[in-house]
Amino acid sequence: MEAAQTLGSRVGLPRACASLGVARATFYRRQVRNAQPTTETPARPTPPLKLSAAERETALGLLHSECFCDATPYTIHATLLDEGRYVCSVRTFYRILAEEAPVRERRNVLRHPHYTKPELLATGPNQLWSWDITKLKGPVTWTYFYLYVFIDVFSRCVVGWMVATRESGTLAKKLISETCAKQNILPDQLTIHADRGSSMKSKPVAFLLADLGVTKTHSRPHVSNDNPFSEAHFKTLKYRPDFPQRFGSLQDARARCQAFFAWYNTEHRHSGIAFMTPHDVHYGRTAQIVKNRSEALNAAFDANPTRFKGQHPKPQLPPQTVWINPPVTNAAINDQEANEQH
Repeated sequence: MEAAQTLGSRVGLPRACASLGVARATFYRRQVRNAQPTTETPARPTPPLKLSAAERETALGLLHSECFCDATPYTIHATLLDEGRYVCSVRTFYRILAEEAPVRERRNVLRHPHYTKPELLATGPNQLWSWDITKLKGPVTWTYFYLYVFIDVFSRCVVGWMVATRESGTLAKKLISETCAKQNILPDQLTIHADRGSSMKSKPVAFLLADLGVTKTHSRPHVSNDNPFSEAHFKTLKYRPDFPQRFGSLQDARARCQAFFAWYNTEHRHSGIAFMTPHDVHYGRTAQIVKNRSEALNAAFDANPTRFKGQHPKPQLPPQTVWINPPVTNAAINDQEANEQH
C-alpha cells in the first residue's frame, strides 16, 4: 500500500493501482483501516434530569425500607404522592432496582415449566408408536365408550386397539403388554409417544414401559400437532360414511371397530405411504409393490411413449424416514423469515 501511495503521488492513484495490480477499493479500505483517529470521542454529557447522588440514595433507601421492601415501584410512588412527597418517577425506581439487583416477581405465583418439543424419527416399522384414546358416543346422552388405538408411525398400521367402558391406566397397561408381545418388541427397540392424558401418564403404564425397555415420550400441553398421526387416524375413522352417530352397546362398538381396522390395515391405500396399505408397509412388501408398479408403467411407456412426453414414468415411493416434528434447519428458518417480511 505504501508503494501505491508513493507512486500515486507521481503518476496518479488510478494508474499506480493499475500498474501494481491493486484494486482502488482495496487501497482505500486499508488506508481507512490503518488511519489513526485524530480526536478522541467526546464523553457523553450528564443528562440534566438525572438524579443527584443524594437523591438516588434516598430513592434506594425507600426501596429497601421495611415498609416498602415488598411493594412495587407503582405502589411506592402512589403512597409517597398520597403523603405529599415526590422522589422520582416509577421508571426511575425500576431503573435503580435493575442497577442494584435483579428485578423479579415478588409474589409466589405458579411458574409453568418449559416443555421441549418432541422430535422423533422412525426409519422402519416397530420403532415408533403413537397412541391415543377417543370417545365413542353410547346409546343415550352422556354415555361413552373409549377406543384405545396404537398406530405404527412408519407404516401407519394399527398394531393394537381396544374398546372399553372407561379410560384407565390399568387397561392401557394390559393392551400395551399384549401388543408388544404380538409384535415381538425387544428391549430398547421401541418408543411410544402419546399426549398428556391421565392414562398415558399413569404409573402402571410408566412401570410397564420401564420393565419392557420401551421409551415413552409425551406431547407438549395443549399442542395437538405433537401427536398428528393419532389425530389424523381418528379423523379417518369418524369421517367414514358408515360411521354411526351413536353405538347401541359395547359389543356393537367393538364389532364396528373390528371391521374398520381390518379395512384400514389391509385395504385402505394411505396417501402418506405412496398409496400402499399399512399392512404391506409394516410387513416389508413395498419392494415387490414398487417393482410391479414399475413394470406396469414401463409397459405403458413402451406402448405409447408420446403419452408420457418421452420420459419414463416412475412410481411414487414410500418415505424412508418419518418424523414427529422434524428439526428445523437454518434454511427453513431463513425461508420463514423471508416469507414474514413479504
